[in-house]
Amino acid sequence: MATVSAGQLTPTFPPEAGRVVDLARKDLAQRLGKDQAAITVARVEKVDWSDTSLGCPQPGMMYAQVITPGYRIYLSADNVSYEYHSDKARVVFCPAKK
Repeated sequence: MATVSAGQLTPTFPPEAGRVVDLARKDLAQRLGKDQAAITVARVEKVDWSDTSLGCPQPGMMYAQVITPGYRIYLSADNVSYEYHSDKARVVFCPAKK
């Protein structure tokens, strides 16, 4: 869902997602060497992940097999999209699979 604000689409998301969205924006800004203001939020979706890997399992790691509520966060910088997955407290950068 999005709302129109000052001529641009601004995504809306549950207030409780604000903390993890901020963490994702901060992480992406650091990865790209940009100011956090250059990172825009494109979309946030509520998700129940099937385990604690948050949909981004790393080779050689083991994850608790428990339903983990969180969010799929889509960010944008310089017309490039980036995806983060979260639970209620942490975020994981999820690069596109090749």
